[in-house]
Amino acid sequence: MKISAKGRYGMAAMTYLARRYSAGAPITILSISKALGISKIYLEQVFSLLKRAQLVHSIKGSQGGYQLARPPREISAYDILSSIELTLMEKAAPASPEKAPELDHAMDAKVYDPLDKAIQASLSSVTLDDILMGIEAEKNTESLMYFI
Repeated sequence: MKISAKGRYGMAAMTYLARRYSAGAPITILSISKALGISKIYLEQVFSLLKRAQLVHSIKGSQGGYQLARPPREISAYDILSSIELTLMEKAAPASPEKAPELDHAMDAKVYDPLDKAIQASLSSVTLDDILMGIEAEKNTESLMYFI
């Protein structure tokens, strides 16, 4: 499985929104772009997909921007990536449909379908809250001083 730049940027932008969720104020794409070093135009495309998937709300006006549609603990990595990555769970093409269809059915049943389910389960088990806790753990690890 390969996650595109759009998917990685979507995860980063949603995490950025999650870090500021408790403030309750909408955040502009421009501020996200500056904070994360991601193209504003690229983020507009990403947020269009996130909005269509109802993961974010947009607020218009001078004080407008984007907010998470649900609390960070209710939004999984799978929710985000499946709204952005069109081929996240794309079916594998048959290897030999005319000569050996039973081979393709067996590979689907024993390899590809279980793999898709495992990926979905893994991504569904990680929420934005989990990522935020990981950020805090990294900060705490970096701030430790070791004396010899």
